[in-house]
Parts: sequence; C-alpha cells; structure tokens
Amino acid sequence: MGDLKQAFAAIDAANAADPTLEDGSPAALLYGQRMSAELARLFPAASPALQIAARGQHVERWLLPRDSYPEGRAGYLDWRREQGRRHAARVGGIMAAAGFASAEIEAAGQMLRKEGIKRDAQVQALEDTICFVFLRWYFQPFAAERDAESLHKIVAQTARKMSDAARARALAEFALPDDLAELFRP
Repeated sequence: MGDLKQAFAAIDAANAADPTLEDGSPAALLYGQRMSAELARLFPAASPALQIAARGQHVERWLLPRDSYPEGRAGYLDWRREQGRRHAARVGGIMAAAGFASAEIEAAGQMLRKEGIKRDAQVQALEDTICFVFLRWYFQPFAAERDAESLHKIVAQTARKMSDAARARALAEFALPDDLAELFRP
C-alpha cells in the first residue's frame, strides 16, 4: 500500500514552484488543494488513486504553456491531451516513489488522461470534481472575460462532461443565470 501523505507532499512541493500567484499562493498548489477539498466533499469514499489524481490534476501545468501550441480548438485540444499525458507521467513517478502498485498508478494515469469519461466511475468522478472546482472558484472571473455567446458555449461543454448526478447537484449549489442553468437540466 502506498503512502498517500507522501504522494500529496510531493505533488504539493512540485506545484509550490508555480510562478503564477493566486490569492498569494502558487496557483497550481492552490488548485490542487481545492481539488482535494472538493473531491472529499463530493466523493468522501474516493480511492487513493482518485485522491492523488485530483491533487495532481494540474501538476506543473505551467511548464507547458498554452501558447506553445497553435491558437484555436485543435491547438487547445492537442495541448490539453499533452498536459494529460505529462500529468499522468509525473503523478505516476510520484506514486511509484511513494510505494503505490502499478495498477493504482495506471488507474490514476487513466483518470488524468481522461480515458473512459462517461464510462469509468473514477474518471467521471474526477471530471465532476474538476467541473465543480471550476464553477466554485474560477467561473466568475472566467465569465467576466467572455462574451455571452462564448460563455454559453463553454458552459454547455462543461455541463456535457458532467454526470447526471453532478449536473443536478450543480443546479442545487450554484446560482447560475437562467440561460446557463438550463444547460445543466436533464
């Protein structure tokens, strides 16, 4: 059995090097802590692999800037896939050093690469957690920088990624404008 505290400490140490600050803390470190807190709230019985995947969701994300890929959706999707691959590899190394079995390392990697979304319960739990963290912590500033049409499109994509249960819970927990709330309804 691997050492969960050791894995968290290693992820946090890596993310503490993020040069971007948010609320006085390295942004990736704060994001990882928010992911862990939201996962514990939404999925209190989460497996260690899911807990580590949540904490490491953006591990060292700043090392591969978005602008290193072409503008547009195709460039964004290529960048995001490469980030998932990099995060899975980095977290896998951290898990191996903390004594986790190869099956747990592979499970966390699958979650971080988003393989099996809508089909695998753990991958979906991670995605639901990501969406809740976005809605709780990042939606307001994000919305302020977008026009209504692009915001509607992005929120629709977010809602589509979520499970039915997560969309229902989001409707209950977040005060979204009616046109956006409609996107979360079945």
